[in-house]
Amino acid sequence: MSKLIESFNQNFIEKNRYEYILHGLSNTLIMTACAVIIGIIIGFIIAIIRANHDTTGKLKAANFICNVYLTVIRGTPMVLQLLITYFVIFASVNVSKMLVAIIAFGINSGAYVAEIIRGGIMSIDKGQFEAGRSLGFSYHQTMVWFILPQALKNVLPALGNEFVVLLKETSVAGYIAMQDLTKGADIIRSQTYSAFMPLVMAAVIYLALVMLFDSLIKGLERRLRNSDH
Repeated sequence: MSKLIESFNQNFIEKNRYEYILHGLSNTLIMTACAVIIGIIIGFIIAIIRANHDTTGKLKAANFICNVYLTVIRGTPMVLQLLITYFVIFASVNVSKMLVAIIAFGINSGAYVAEIIRGGIMSIDKGQFEAGRSLGFSYHQTMVWFILPQALKNVLPALGNEFVVLLKETSVAGYIAMQDLTKGADIIRSQTYSAFMPLVMAAVIYLALVMLFDSLIKGLERRLRNSDH
């Protein structure tokens, strides 16, 4: 027990090393929240384009571009996408690592959000489209007022799970020297030459965050089920 206390003091109390963890946690949460917003925006646009094409056969060129985007993003590792964004796309631009990470994670998340939302849209009975059109609404009005609200209700739990996945994926931000939670723990390890305490602390924080978000998602699912009765 005394060794654990000594290790805790050495890794977190001495020289205020706990600040690496707090700063990394703050960056992780900021990256995740901003990337989720970008991912939802991209996902909505792509899902509507693809659903429009599947329903009406229009927007062929836009649908082709969306398919290429989905294939590339979903078919390549997140780490490579992050490295390409930082070392290739923004190589000659003086931009913060935080912004690069947010853009990379947001673009990656958008591909998965798009398929989640498109699946929700396509799960709505076609009779809903026909009912909206029979009332004099255009395709876009029917989509906005009839289809999307129902689709979002169906996919909210899945979107919540995507948020949890994205939170864990930000742990690779250290590849561009971005100080996220994992990188913060690794910095402490490099200074104290003690791997157990800082890495386990980071793992515990990730686990606590995931459990918190998971409980929120389950609570949301219960509310959605109760509202159907």
